[in-house]
Amino acid sequence: MSTHTRRGANSAGTVIAVVADIMALILGLWILMYLLDANRANAFVQFIHDAARWLAGWSYDLFTFDEAWARVVAGYGLAAVVYLFVGHAIANRAHRH
Repeated sequence: MSTHTRRGANSAGTVIAVVADIMALILGLWILMYLLDANRANAFVQFIHDAARWLAGWSYDLFTFDEAWARVVAGYGLAAVVYLFVGHAIANRAHRH
């Protein structure tokens, strides 16, 4: 394998890992904002909430805990963990090739 191909695979792996990290960061930031009762009328809070809701569309209402904070932590937290795990697994695979 040439050095150029290996460098390209490393770059792709790095990009995948960074994207997964950013996705998990957005989800974690929303969990923190929710738990700290951030002002939902704030444009930044709305942006983070909208992005997190889109990223966790498959998991945000997956659990039916009685407490709303537990549903938010479990639903959005699950999405963050999955994105980190899958993203870094794919990135590591790209780094090896």
